[in-house]
Amino acid sequence: MGYIQNLRRCVGHQPIVAIGATIIVTNEDGAVLLQRRSDFGTWGLPGGALEPGETLEETARRELSEETGLTADGLTLLGVFSGPEFFIEYPNGDQLHSVIVLYQAVQARGELRMGDGESLELAYFPLDALPEMEPRSAALLPHVLESGLPNTSPVAHRPAGDAPIGTE
Repeated sequence: MGYIQNLRRCVGHQPIVAIGATIIVTNEDGAVLLQRRSDFGTWGLPGGALEPGETLEETARRELSEETGLTADGLTLLGVFSGPEFFIEYPNGDQLHSVIVLYQAVQARGELRMGDGESLELAYFPLDALPEMEPRSAALLPHVLESGLPNTSPVAHRPAGDAPIGTE
């Protein structure tokens, strides 16, 4: 059981503050990798909460691997985000004030796969044609669009037929 789950056992659904890492992966066409989340059913960027003893880069790498099956040769820090637009209430009533450290993957590698039960599917989307987004990812992406992504190195894989992973 993770840190947030243990904390929830003590505080229930009360608002908590959690720091986490979110990671942007782009393909050779500049499309961004998103996961359709099992909690909201909407799309979001891979990421998750910092566990005790972890660095934020370790969190980003762990979440990228757990949620997408990918690894990254490097990470570029894009920014740190907090505030009212990063508050979220989950369908189960848990309330969270997020502090998000946003990274971009440099040369992501591997085969896309869902491994942690948090994703219903994985797919790449052009930045100008994004699907319905989870609120925190929707708040992050305008910052990315404003400043542009510094790394354009593509992932070192391409799913067969560009079909979303997890669709049936």
